[in-house]
Amino acid sequence: MALILEKGYDAVSVTDIIDRADVGRSTFYAHFSSKQEVLLSNVDELAFLHRVPAGASGRLFAFSLPMFEHVREQERLVRALLGRRGGGPVHARGEQLLAGLVREELLAAGARASAALDLLVVCVVGAFMALLRAWVDGQTTASPAELDAAFRAAVEPGVRAVLSQE
Repeated sequence: MALILEKGYDAVSVTDIIDRADVGRSTFYAHFSSKQEVLLSNVDELAFLHRVPAGASGRLFAFSLPMFEHVREQERLVRALLGRRGGGPVHARGEQLLAGLVREELLAAGARASAALDLLVVCVVGAFMALLRAWVDGQTTASPAELDAAFRAAVEPGVRAVLSQE
């Protein structure tokens, strides 16, 4: 992660990682197949991607505010991972993890597994990631609470309408 902060994801090589970690090339490849695998193993461990139990707060999308708050706390790292110098794999993995979380919440709220649910998940994840990217790219200086409020205002009415039809 320190290398990404210094150089940007694309500029970091496996040799850089090996040198920084002070391990041999064979040791590195015994555990990882690429720099992308190292990065994604770290992304899976980041607290802002950990799951908040579905409906833990009694509200839809209980993950939203804690995730925005964590992103603000880890500003430098998140900007390095998701900003212009970040790696595309982080975007894709983040969206994949978020989609699983959103799907679980919607199923817990009474949605039925269906193609319509899959589309709804895409919409919710897209809205969240768009707000996150706008913040990362400096298009907004909104607080985590303001980002959460905008996310909820954009998605909850439609989601509730779909859930009421289920």
